[in-house]
Amino acid sequence: MTNSTLGHVFVVDDNLDIRFYLTDLLQKMGYSAEGFDSAHAFLTLSLDIFPAVLVLDVRMPGISGVELQSQLQSQGRHTPIVFMSGECQSEEIIQAMKGRPIEFLLKPFRIQHLIDAIDKGLKLDVENRRKFIQHNEVRRRWSTLSARECDVFGLMLQGHTNKGISTYLEMLPDTAKKHRANILEKMQVQNLAELIELCKEVDWSGLRA
Repeated sequence: MTNSTLGHVFVVDDNLDIRFYLTDLLQKMGYSAEGFDSAHAFLTLSLDIFPAVLVLDVRMPGISGVELQSQLQSQGRHTPIVFMSGECQSEEIIQAMKGRPIEFLLKPFRIQHLIDAIDKGLKLDVENRRKFIQHNEVRRRWSTLSARECDVFGLMLQGHTNKGISTYLEMLPDTAKKHRANILEKMQVQNLAELIELCKEVDWSGLRA
């Protein structure tokens, strides 16, 4: 996380005057800010700083703002984006909005509108990082389960009772009960309701079946 600032802002715009004006203004307002004259420069030189917001022009030579948005998502880099554009076709706006940016500002825009969007994006980046860390911890706990416990775990999340689990997995009810207790202990929760809440929204893709 950046120190002694309100957060970090990347400004990507091929217009030197706009780029210099925004970075200078944001720095004076207490943000750390750096400018890039192209999407390629941003991809090549920028660091994945947290928390941060990307203020991005839509139309630029080479890689467009929308194309940069798509590339960042494919790379798993989810820095919130504030789009800005001086002239834009409806198709470009629709495509940009599919990536769920914080805001889409048409030039000229009020600086306060930009600041509001940046602050919203910084809060979102903090929340996304918190969820990322929490979900990684849940997946780490899950990785300590045995293969059989994973089977029981899946049925528990579906709401099956010990009797239902024992029938489905062809085991004794007492064995299902023991697995259930071990799972709750390893997942560091007291009951099924807490387990379901803990695992809500966690992405289980890429983990062993």
